[in-house]
Amino acid sequence: MTYAADSFDTLPRLPTWVTSASAETPEDVAFLSGAALNHLHLVLNREDVPQTLLRARLALRAADASMTHQGRPERASELRDAVAFLQPGDSPGPAGEVYLSWRRAIERPVSVNALHRALPDLEPDQIAVWLDGSGQGAPVARAAAVVEAVLTDRPRDHTGAVLLADATLAQALGWSHVTSLLGLSLKRGDLRKSGDELRLACHRAITTGVIEATRQAADLSRRAARLREVAPKLRAKGAEEAVAVFLASDAVAPTALTSLRSDRAARRFCDRLVALGAVRELTGRDTFRLYGV
Repeated sequence: MTYAADSFDTLPRLPTWVTSASAETPEDVAFLSGAALNHLHLVLNREDVPQTLLRARLALRAADASMTHQGRPERASELRDAVAFLQPGDSPGPAGEVYLSWRRAIERPVSVNALHRALPDLEPDQIAVWLDGSGQGAPVARAAAVVEAVLTDRPRDHTGAVLLADATLAQALGWSHVTSLLGLSLKRGDLRKSGDELRLACHRAITTGVIEATRQAADLSRRAARLREVAPKLRAKGAEEAVAVFLASDAVAPTALTSLRSDRAARRFCDRLVALGAVRELTGRDTFRLYGV
């Protein structure tokens, strides 16, 4: 397979016959989603891709899509704020709970217990039934079966249905962690479909999701390489641990950089990384700032 040269890093890009094809028949749509998944599988096994950070960034996108499914106005910036400054005992609100579900789902290897942690309203036995019941067929068909099964029992639980479908897809593909593809690409109208129409929608969503995931992987690989490049210049005590936090998190509040010993030192550290072009300030605010690769 040949790939177009990438303009800003060494990651191979999806071939244009996947990204620009206009597939009409179910067979063509399924073929393209399979080709896209194969490409992503290769990308996810590359050492230069910051896997944890990529999953975190895609989880934010999936939570943003969940807000659209629910008809809520919160977007990525509000979701980040909803959870970044939580104190013990605080409630993140409905939007923050959805984002926390996606974050928890991608933090640990796929298992019933990990998914119950992400979706505490669901009993572990019920989660196991849905996952086990999808055990027949190809990966995307299994994921679509989970969407349909969950929404049959819980018609309003769009987040749970799509999150469990992405977990099923990961299991079927042999991936250790959930990677949000259906979560960021299935449309609200798709969730009203069933049977063959739902499977076709899932195949289309997979191709769209992989295109976004590989774009994010390329961008984050370049940004992570820059952060690693400047890391030796950082003389602050605890800098190595702080850099590791950035390489694993979508957004970081200075207060989360506990290895730097003080909030003032953490803020100066973040500003230094911005000046070096290694991270970005994500909020545009003068206070309560968040930073990310």
